[in-house]
Amino acid sequence: MVQPARERAQFVLFATGVLLGLVAEQVVMFSVPLLIFQDTKNISVLGVSFALEWLPGLLAFPFAGLIADRDGGPRLFSRVNAGRAAVLVLVLTTCAAAPDATVPALMVGAVLMSLLMAPIRLSVEKAVLLLAKGEKIARTQSLVQNMELLAMALGPALAVLGAAYLGKLWLLGIAAGLLALAALCWLPLPRGERQPNPGSVAQTVGELRLGWSLLIHNKPVVLLVSINFSINLAFATALSVNAAVVTDVFKAPESSFALLNTLVGVVGLLNLMLVPTLIKKFDVKALGVFGFAALSVSLLGLAAAPSFALYATAYVAALMGVAYFNVYNRTQRVKVIPSNHLGKVMGPFYLLNTLSYPIGGLLIAFFGNALGPQLLVGVLSVLLALYGLVVLPLTIRGFNVAIAAVEQERPLADVAGG
Repeated sequence: MVQPARERAQFVLFATGVLLGLVAEQVVMFSVPLLIFQDTKNISVLGVSFALEWLPGLLAFPFAGLIADRDGGPRLFSRVNAGRAAVLVLVLTTCAAAPDATVPALMVGAVLMSLLMAPIRLSVEKAVLLLAKGEKIARTQSLVQNMELLAMALGPALAVLGAAYLGKLWLLGIAAGLLALAALCWLPLPRGERQPNPGSVAQTVGELRLGWSLLIHNKPVVLLVSINFSINLAFATALSVNAAVVTDVFKAPESSFALLNTLVGVVGLLNLMLVPTLIKKFDVKALGVFGFAALSVSLLGLAAAPSFALYATAYVAALMGVAYFNVYNRTQRVKVIPSNHLGKVMGPFYLLNTLSYPIGGLLIAFFGNALGPQLLVGVLSVLLALYGLVVLPLTIRGFNVAIAAVEQERPLADVAGG
């Protein structure tokens, strides 16, 4: 009885740490775009800031993967979240002391937070494999996905209350406190095997090359990367101008901007209860196809929405589509990537995925004012749907073949090891 109780406690700490970190991110995502748009009233500046926020992460992900493999996961999560808390405190102090420097300080803070986001994402990937084995992996990955959705309910709600009583700028202090608590939650979790000697520069370069090689030669994972990139490009374009569309195009109050993510989170709470049942009744492939279709249709709805009510409905549906697709995305990829090289492969994987975010920001910066953000989202949505129609079936077939090959090799390895 002691062991199951300990495992349950570890999962509670794991989920709580993930949730607190994500809530902090949501609070920052609420406050920063509004502060920048409030100061500049320029959609292009939002696009540039969104691009700057994600560009450093592109460089950080491959190295973060190596660090996660060497460190094991939970230790890295705690240390980096403590670092993110310190960054937010520094940005808050700068903005409060020098209001004229608010926009530059927020942009510099976004760059630093982007660099530190990479090891957080990779440490979660490693921790999932430390805590879950076999069929529990899908449920644990769906737990991570649902913590993201739950954070979308709690984060904006907390942000609206904090903004009302403290002001938007002081939300950065709330986020810093949440990140510090997230770091504490993961301190008792089991540590993965740590490599005491990080190796020479040549060894590091060799490990980076190995990660890229393993990714490039894994056909279904490459196809999955391409789909994720397409999804993120269309969605990043919508996300980067969300604050401007809600408050400027539809003339809705700032609280409506928070309401969007809160609605997603409330639906996520229902999803939290529903996904384990769906996984038992339906193959993850079916969830992936349904999620992609729902996402594509919903993004078209975002582009065509004539009112805030319809825009909000499409936004909620789009993020739910992402949630269901990610159950398939996260479950399948870990089945065909060697666990001891997971960080090395997922580093380049995330790099290619997140490359779409700065590109989406730059598209808005260059074309947002001329075309209008909704028309640009509509064009990308059509391209996404057409691409998925061709590539998603190939991806599913590729994973079926690769997973069957891995399962066939496992008994042979067990026999050889015995």
